[in-house]
Amino acid sequence: MNAEQKHTLIACMTTAFITTFMGSSLNLAIPNIEAHFGVGASVVGWVVTAYMLAVSSLNVPLGKIADLTGRRRMFIFAIGVFGVGSFIAAFSVSIWMLLAMRLLQGFAGAMIFSTNNAILMSAFPDSQRGSVLGKSTAATYIGLSTGPVIGGLLNGYLGWRSIFIASAVVSAAAFTIAVKGLPKKAEGGPLEHFDSRGSALYFAMVIMVLIGLTDLSIAGWARYVLIAGLALLVLFVITEKRAEDPVIRIEMFTEDRPFLCSNLAAFLNYGATFTVGYLLSIYLQMIMGFSSQAAGLLLIVQPAMQAIFSPYMGRLSDRIAPYKLASAGMAVCTVGLVLLSRLQEDSPLAYVIVIMMMMGFGFAMFSSPNVNAIMSRVDPKDFGVANSIVATMRNMGQSTSMAVVTIVMGVLVGNEALAEVPASQLMHAIHVIFAIFIAICAAGVVLSMSRGKE
Repeated sequence: MNAEQKHTLIACMTTAFITTFMGSSLNLAIPNIEAHFGVGASVVGWVVTAYMLAVSSLNVPLGKIADLTGRRRMFIFAIGVFGVGSFIAAFSVSIWMLLAMRLLQGFAGAMIFSTNNAILMSAFPDSQRGSVLGKSTAATYIGLSTGPVIGGLLNGYLGWRSIFIASAVVSAAAFTIAVKGLPKKAEGGPLEHFDSRGSALYFAMVIMVLIGLTDLSIAGWARYVLIAGLALLVLFVITEKRAEDPVIRIEMFTEDRPFLCSNLAAFLNYGATFTVGYLLSIYLQMIMGFSSQAAGLLLIVQPAMQAIFSPYMGRLSDRIAPYKLASAGMAVCTVGLVLLSRLQEDSPLAYVIVIMMMMGFGFAMFSSPNVNAIMSRVDPKDFGVANSIVATMRNMGQSTSMAVVTIVMGVLVGNEALAEVPASQLMHAIHVIFAIFIAICAAGVVLSMSRGKE
């Protein structure tokens, strides 16, 4: 690994860490932010939602722009904007100023997510791509696992603003490394024939689908927003087929079955596993009686396993067909979900910990090999868009997973506070949710294995 490759890897790993650390640590500070600005839950919830919507709706158009004009300059610009947004957010004087900075962070995050893996893939030969993707994925999970711990300490001792200051400092370090170390290859040309119509449709479609999924169980209008979003998806596909230089070439899906199946596998995997930590936090606190701090420490087990094994699985995917590892990883996750569906009110804590370790190992086996499988199917000129599509599948899967939880909980538990729900009723709801996730994950395994027929 030469000096430029080393700097590229460090810069990409740092941004993968800080974007996930920011989200996982900030979740713990939401009650403090709510109290500080004197707003309600519906308003403060947008501190998280604004960022998510901005990232999800902008990453594909920005990935296309990066492919056309140059990924290096966008990546460096994105790190700078993310750091500036973090710094200004720390000095917010109103909730609206904070929300504006979260939107700015989301804009920067979309640029980062659409370029970091694409830059990695371009900087390393095919024989090392799985390895570096694994390291980048490990950095993501380190951010997820350390966020609640470090964020909790920062929030507890220095206040919620310190989380944004820490993010700004790490962003500054990543910016310096990227400016000095990223290879100055020939950047793209001017932005000509950009598919503005397709980008606008994509933006509106993603926002409507995500809002519809998020509020499906709590607002009657959400179903109409979701239907409108799906209608825009159809219109988007029709528009892209006719566009001279579409933001997404539909042929990437229609003419390349492995690419389609790999992305759908990502959607199903996140759809089946994203809320496992949320459900286990409910189980540990409401059923087993652990405090929120103790439950948080226990839940670190899963992302820690993902961080430990992701680099190894990435390297392995350079030697073994990535789809085989990804399929095996989904199979392990399916087994873990089956075991979770057998949880009882008096299940031993060791049983829960072993399952979390299994789920973490399975997801490590799936994640970076699946990204490797997707990126290996596209031409280097489309790396930015392909990487953005992966991020979109992840966000859609996560929203679907949360929608399943809220719908089932709404039907079986109602609007009662969780602390007031009988343990048997809560366990029944958890069992039903895990049964749905088993079906989703098992379908993902079949779909993932079908890639080997091409």
